Amino acid sequence: MATYTFRLPDIGEGIAEAEIVAWHVKVGDTVEEDGRLADMMTDKATVEMESPVTGKVVSIAGDVGDVVAIGSALVVIETEGEAADGHAAPAPTEKAVAERIEAENPDAGDVAKVEAAVAPTAPEPMPAPVEVVEVSAKHDVDAKVLASPAVRQRASDLGIDLSEVRSSEEGRIRHADLDQFLSYNAKGGYRSAGRERGDEFIKVIGMRRRIAENMAASKRHIPHFSYVEECDVTALEAMREQLNAHRGDKPKLTLLPLLITAICRALPQFPMINARYDDEAGVVTRYGAVHLGMAAQTPAGLMVPVVRNAQSLNLWQLAREIVRLAEAARSGSAKSEELSGSTLTVTSLGPLGGVATTPVINRPEVAIIGPNRIVERPMFVPDGMGGERIEKRKLMNISISCDHRVVDGHDAASFVQAVKKLIETPVLLLGD
Repeated sequence: MATYTFRLPDIGEGIAEAEIVAWHVKVGDTVEEDGRLADMMTDKATVEMESPVTGKVVSIAGDVGDVVAIGSALVVIETEGEAADGHAAPAPTEKAVAERIEAENPDAGDVAKVEAAVAPTAPEPMPAPVEVVEVSAKHDVDAKVLASPAVRQRASDLGIDLSEVRSSEEGRIRHADLDQFLSYNAKGGYRSAGRERGDEFIKVIGMRRRIAENMAASKRHIPHFSYVEECDVTALEAMREQLNAHRGDKPKLTLLPLLITAICRALPQFPMINARYDDEAGVVTRYGAVHLGMAAQTPAGLMVPVVRNAQSLNLWQLAREIVRLAEAARSGSAKSEELSGSTLTVTSLGPLGGVATTPVINRPEVAIIGPNRIVERPMFVPDGMGGERIEKRKLMNISISCDHRVVDGHDAASFVQAVKKLIETPVLLLGD
């Protein structure tokens, strides 16, 4: 007998540690060569660690949520051969793992290429046993759910119907999917007949931990201030309906492409809004191009896909790019470069937008814009004869939060007023 210590490999330039977000083995388990050991999350992506040897797991580095340094022992495996510790087989190469990070959620062809780079002569990975279980879905519709016995037992203990859980891996429900369901589903599971729901203790790990850390850092370091203005979007909505009625095979326009166009038209007059602040170096970078982030709620947590060079795209191009990026974020297929590098962020809750919002800035940006829900209310409008009349109008509040170290209140208010003028006179959005 011999032992093999699998050490966390160097999985990317500048990465010193990674967080354990899921274990696929426990002490006492037998793992096959190329079998999955754990999922490790870095600042860039979640990477699967695979065993280079076959053997029995004798120790693991820690619990889900623990952080492991690069080069530290992750799993110790007892093997049948004479392999020396740490030399039974090569760990995944930096190049191969870097390709995985770039792909993040590759298709089947990409997976085959990466696996070939990691272990050219290895057999196909052996998936963990999965049971196909018949469950009763809502409205008496039967649904087949792929899940391991352990996942099914945990779901049963929590009172969760697996047909309600969205899977993140080819239809197979894993423990991470249950965690996401508990974290982001308003019900957090539901009561089975005759069973009262008890207290739940959910460890903050993975994406949720990253979100918590980023939000805390933003509020800790940035002196926020917010400004809210009411805008009449009656004419804007009428124009949007007309454009959609004659769109042909173009994507359907929502309010967001129109708002982004107005923002991009107004920004050249207010360069301090489209900026990032490096508070350690004391340097503000004002950007010419608008790389606009869109805060989006996904099953994995809050993500900010980025529309590159938004100022160069027309309404239809923006609409198409927004749909593409939103779907990529929801499905988990967005690449690293599509989730970083934004210079200004828009956050919208759609029909849940409320009257006003005070959004948290996406650090190191210096501003974030939040359109709110459109409501219909009576307003006094000019009657064309020097007087006024009461008319039903569509109104929407626009909120902005700014970093007061970089943006003055007058500048923020002036910028929002410029955006308001554009969306209340929407024909200006179609001019050169």
